[in-house]
Amino acid sequence: MGEEVKVDKWGYEVNTSSDACISAINAYYHQLLIYGRERSVILEAPLRDQHCVLANILAAHFLCSADPSRAPLHIQAAKSRLQQASAYEKAVFDAVSCLISQDRDDDLALELHSKVLHENQNENYIYGMLAFSLLECGQMVDAEKAAKRGFEINKQDCWSQHALCHVLQYECRFKEAVEFMEECSSSWSLCSSFMLTHNWWHVSLCYLEGHSSIRKVLEVYDNYIWKELERPDAASAEVYLNALGLLLRVYVRGHAVVFEDRLKTLVSRLTDQSTWYIEWHLDLLTIWALASTGELVKTEALLQGLKSRLSRMSKKKQQTMQRGILLAEALYEYGRGNHIRALELLGPDFNANHCKMIGASDEQLDVFNELWYSMLLSTGQATKAIEVIEKQVKNREGVPFLWRLLERGYSMTGKQEARVAGEKAMALETSYFK
Repeated sequence: MGEEVKVDKWGYEVNTSSDACISAINAYYHQLLIYGRERSVILEAPLRDQHCVLANILAAHFLCSADPSRAPLHIQAAKSRLQQASAYEKAVFDAVSCLISQDRDDDLALELHSKVLHENQNENYIYGMLAFSLLECGQMVDAEKAAKRGFEINKQDCWSQHALCHVLQYECRFKEAVEFMEECSSSWSLCSSFMLTHNWWHVSLCYLEGHSSIRKVLEVYDNYIWKELERPDAASAEVYLNALGLLLRVYVRGHAVVFEDRLKTLVSRLTDQSTWYIEWHLDLLTIWALASTGELVKTEALLQGLKSRLSRMSKKKQQTMQRGILLAEALYEYGRGNHIRALELLGPDFNANHCKMIGASDEQLDVFNELWYSMLLSTGQATKAIEVIEKQVKNREGVPFLWRLLERGYSMTGKQEARVAGEKAMALETSYFK
């Protein structure tokens, strides 16, 4: 490749003669690692060198979430020049192609991305990402160590902050989590729409789980989640994901009246289909929102679209995503008030943690467990509800809402434990936020 070879900020060879192309690639690396707002900088790279494989595949990576219709052009451009690419460019092409594929092999994607830790032992970013992986594997002690290491290296690292908040939430240290995140919040102004609103989503969840005033949750939604959409550089799909995730949670917990107008306003934007099929998790939440507000024709169109996408996947991927489709159908039925049918779809052994294929974290998935518990109670299946909620309480004893659900189940079955559960709930409700 001779004079055509330059090196990026990590020292890897890139087949390009353009310094401006390399500069844009380096800037994109930085924006990705800090979850910054300027990720579109990568679009400058293929403009400076339309033949650069790395420039094109990274542009496709960005566009898959920002403007999916434009991504295939860059994928094809990268593929057409792959024979002239450096070994590094080919590795990135393989990894990103796997990651953004509709028929993605998650095991392969993990393998292709898991060879970097020993090269980055002094980088805060790697510890934040490692911490999140450990969280999702249930290794909370190791996750906390990794997150704290990343935070010690760089207290502005929003992903290490985020991982530490996850740990505090899991341990039901809600007040501590809020104080920590609010102290860090000044460093989020340059974050992407997703990271900014997702961190505030965590704050609002801590208020909700710690039984703070619902007005505090409302303030976070209005001032830090919905308000993000007023910014000209906001990524709307990323904001909608966090907005819907919070609204479903408050609806399940009985605060629908407070947020009803906000849900209708949000749904008015979701009917234009511009955010459909970008992310499975967002699609499922959109199905619930559309169904809940009576947009049944739109709901059915989105649901059928997901089924059509499923039919085009490999048999292996279809098997993996089947639970996601069943959850989508259940959310449709739940949204329109058919709890009995929704429960039939979820089955008697439902566990939301088995639905990670939709692209949600344990914390994001937990709302579907809460929804299941609530539907069991609302359809008179108190004995089953008690059984599953008691198991969950053992893991998260400090969540008042779970004790309230238990109190309700015990009362429905005439058990004396209802009084104890109610007292436990009240003690927790008054202990976090006063």
